Amino acid sequence: MQFTRDDFPEGFQFGTATSAYQIEGHAQGGAGPTHWDSFAATPGNVVRAENGDLACDHLHRMDEDLDLVAGLGADVYRFSTSWARVLPEGRGTPNAEGLDFYDRLVDGLLARGVKPAATLYHWELPQPLSDLGGWRNPDMGDWFAEFTETVMSRIGDRVWSAAPINEPWCVSWLSHFDGHHAPGLRDIRATARAMHHLLVAHGRSIEVMRGLGMGNLGAVCNMEWSTPADDSAESSAAARTYDAIYNRFFVSGLFRGEYPEEVMAGLEPHMPQGWQDDFATITQPLDWLGVNYYTRKLIAHKDGPWPNYREVEGSLPKTQMGWEIYPQGLHDFLVRTAREYSGDLPIYVTESGMANPDEVGQPDTARIDYIAAHLEACRKAIADGVPLNGYFVWSLMDNYEWSFGYEKRFGLVHVDFETLARTPKASYHALAEWWRG
Repeated sequence: MQFTRDDFPEGFQFGTATSAYQIEGHAQGGAGPTHWDSFAATPGNVVRAENGDLACDHLHRMDEDLDLVAGLGADVYRFSTSWARVLPEGRGTPNAEGLDFYDRLVDGLLARGVKPAATLYHWELPQPLSDLGGWRNPDMGDWFAEFTETVMSRIGDRVWSAAPINEPWCVSWLSHFDGHHAPGLRDIRATARAMHHLLVAHGRSIEVMRGLGMGNLGAVCNMEWSTPADDSAESSAAARTYDAIYNRFFVSGLFRGEYPEEVMAGLEPHMPQGWQDDFATITQPLDWLGVNYYTRKLIAHKDGPWPNYREVEGSLPKTQMGWEIYPQGLHDFLVRTAREYSGDLPIYVTESGMANPDEVGQPDTARIDYIAAHLEACRKAIADGVPLNGYFVWSLMDNYEWSFGYEKRFGLVHVDFETLARTPKASYHALAEWWRG
């Protein structure tokens, strides 16, 4: 790492991130079933049919893991709460053990001098709500507001920041159109409703947290740079459609109270009745915007029905996920987002990192290079006037990587999934040396 803290503005926050289902061990502690449990139990959905029953057993190893966060010298730790751990039925009677766990987590971070950054929802929907249609159901906004009230009445007075939903594209399009995540649908009508209802739920959650007197509230959107695969007008149009679906739909809803024409060309006939009337809820004022960024995609035209695009393999170096390493895309997103959507609002890079086939004793120099390149992209964006206030590495530790099971390793800390032993990698030590000065 060829940086010091002085290379970034005063008060710039460095941190790392995890999510509940990926590390906690969902089959323990009174948590209810989720649609991810059902998805993982369906043959062919997840590598080796692996699930989050045990994950990294963070539920019982929390103190050890929080010591790793503190040892890293992180200013901020971004974690998520599990809806089904707090409300096993999705509604109704809370699980006291779940609330106690998040209470201890927040207090443990504060005791170690680390700012707790909470994300309410990172993809594990309670199965009873999925049985009622999940994100297709217009009542999701009210159900999510109840969950927000329940968990933030307990920890909202002590978290440094909070965001309702992580990566809305994954929650909706990847899960309801592509079918790669729970609930594993391939249904355009379900997709349209999920995309809209989750933004309504976001707005309802912000309203609840404001009502509790909370501040520093934001939204976290994942973004993937879209480049035409060739010089044809058709591929340029396809790349714009991909960009509109993946990136612009959500920030347009949040900041402009409208959806891009390229998306409505396909989804409008399937939108819920009265969707235009929900933007007053969706556009609740925010205190910051989070950008999760990993890669770009080369997009070409595809004959057939909307959305008429296909991905083309690129020539740049790739991570273990097969994703191209393209730091320029992070710079370009930060600049575009600030200029066209969020304005002077603080922006945080809430996730940035790479999967690498790491083994204990072999330095993960590729990850160090990846982080350094993306931090340089952040520095350039700041020089271009972007109000960028922080950068959080995904992830603290190797974990359950959803449909990829346990084979993709994003962690700064190696986890042996047989013994659950934690071993900090070279990237952890490099960041710790820098962040701790």
